[in-house]
Amino acid sequence: MLSRQQKLTLVPWAFVGIWSTGFIGAKYAVPYMEPFSVLFLRMFLTLIVFAALMFWRKPQWCSPKQAGHQMVVGLLVHACYLGGVFVAIDWALPAGITSLIMGVQPLLTALIGWLWISERLHKAQWLGLVLGFLGVLLVVSQNGAQNSDAAGWDAWTAAIVALLAISIGTLYQKRFGGGVDLMVGAFYQYLVTAIVMALLAWQFDSGEVIWSWPLLGAVLWMVLALSVTAILLFLVMIREGEASKVVSYFYLVPPLTALEAWLLFDETLNIYALCGIGVTVAGVYLAVKRRV
Repeated sequence: MLSRQQKLTLVPWAFVGIWSTGFIGAKYAVPYMEPFSVLFLRMFLTLIVFAALMFWRKPQWCSPKQAGHQMVVGLLVHACYLGGVFVAIDWALPAGITSLIMGVQPLLTALIGWLWISERLHKAQWLGLVLGFLGVLLVVSQNGAQNSDAAGWDAWTAAIVALLAISIGTLYQKRFGGGVDLMVGAFYQYLVTAIVMALLAWQFDSGEVIWSWPLLGAVLWMVLALSVTAILLFLVMIREGEASKVVSYFYLVPPLTALEAWLLFDETLNIYALCGIGVTVAGVYLAVKRRV
């Protein structure tokens, strides 16, 4: 039977494997339903799942102040990040460019963490973060990071807002989210996100939906795998580790997504992209390895 430490060691890899499917799920869902509507449906169903889990587990509820902190995290990590990514892609910013912008997150989070909560990184960790970004850059450059001319300033702004939101939200959860049951915290995060997405869908989406099995399958996957399992794993990672180390695993997401797109959609994956994956893995290793 695995010890607690062994289980915690497996958490980041399980998280990366699941989280990397987010772009795949979006690619299946968005052709049949507009972005804000997809996200609202995802959040609404996620709330139902968490309500059922909490009814079963009966966790201790947090204080109003702690609930407020969790709602701020939800606004940043879910509403602004997911909304920004979905909207940027919907507004003609290529997924490759969007992934590249999100690839700045570990470096940005490390910098903000150094300035805000005094997280210290050693030279090898900074080298790992830079290598990881270069690896992501190489992978994305070989997988459709062109044709960004059609995207206007609003699409670029949406992507940058998403980048800033998840970077700040990760550190905010690390600093203010302690002592809250993970399910209770996630419930408050999704509650505020559902409200925001409902307002945005009402304001900007037409309400047109083409019901299909790919749409239903994608939504169910995004709810059960991403919004429930992956987010709980992410919160465990933040609680147990340094924020800069946690987000360094995000470097593995674009390369893994590229592999999945190659398998599912026959997208390009050449020798340069494979080299980029290798560089990314090396960078993540340097960023998260234990110092002796």
